[in-house]
Amino acid sequence: MLNLFSFEAKKHSRNKYFQFWKQESHPVEIYSNTFIKQKVEYIHNNPVKAGIVEKPEEYLYSSARNYADKVGILDVVRLSLYVL
Repeated sequence: MLNLFSFEAKKHSRNKYFQFWKQESHPVEIYSNTFIKQKVEYIHNNPVKAGIVEKPEEYLYSSARNYADKVGILDVVRLSLYVL
């Protein structure tokens, strides 16, 4: 894996040794409940946008199933401030 990370690092002058995240990825501070809701909806809707499913809760590997009171693969602690 280090060889791959090293190879990717050479593509960008800002990297010294390794590139782990995509260059466009960057951390963002979660500063409000509204912002959390927006990010959860974005994540849940990715399989819909990709045309994999019609509804977020239909995607087997998504916590959207848990938010829709369906059984998911993992146990998920739902955010009480978030309602589908």
